[in-house]
Amino acid sequence: MATPTAGDLLRHWRTTRRLSQLELAGRADTSARHLSFIETGRATPSRQMLLHLSDELDIPLRERNRLLLAAGYAPVYTEPALDTAAMAPIRDAVRQLLTGLAPHPALAIDAAWTMIDANAGITLFLDGIDPALLTPPVNALRLTLHPDGLAPRITNLAEWRGHLFERLQRQIEVTGAPALSALLDELRAYPGGEHPPRLPEPDQAVVPLRLRLHDRELAFLSVTTVFGTPMNVTVAELAIEAFLPADPATATALHELLATTG
Repeated sequence: MATPTAGDLLRHWRTTRRLSQLELAGRADTSARHLSFIETGRATPSRQMLLHLSDELDIPLRERNRLLLAAGYAPVYTEPALDTAAMAPIRDAVRQLLTGLAPHPALAIDAAWTMIDANAGITLFLDGIDPALLTPPVNALRLTLHPDGLAPRITNLAEWRGHLFERLQRQIEVTGAPALSALLDELRAYPGGEHPPRLPEPDQAVVPLRLRLHDRELAFLSVTTVFGTPMNVTVAELAIEAFLPADPATATALHELLATTG
């Protein structure tokens, strides 16, 4: 397959966002003719124009770098490793969030759903998990839906699978990441639940995670936290997943269980 040009990539993101050339041109304060010339390679866009169009198309930072490279410009957004000195404030912020959420289970993940960090509460989810699934890098979705993972203890597995599949599909549409498409195919092949997976009822406020733990069933609400002003790829792709009690019984059980496990 030929290497995509900047015009190819812009056209891909425009069609992914379901915008016509006229609609995007209006948003970007340019002409549809000029935009057409950029997409077909008849005009060379400036670096600033590419960044402006990226803003209007809400292109992820990683893909903005790819767009700039395709046009012959240097990438703008860095991707520092999380363990570098420059990223210490981000690591500290993630750790503070995870610690502050305890005893509620919480973990930090990257764009591929790889676990970066977690608090002590997450150990409640790991009871009986196949150790092979806990060998780094640990994928949170694989850990949840694999038959040797958390899946056998999820009492509303069909509904939870449907929620996760829908969420992952939306992420694929936003990012266009082939690795996420491959992950979704893998998860869909796992046994358990229904085919197609059950979707939540239209009037349902949230989809709870119902988890059997010893002789109890606990219900959790999943809450996602992201950084509000990311300026590099690493930060833009970080998220905190927290599981908060969905009812008073779960809140009480959570404190009791963590107290007995230390």
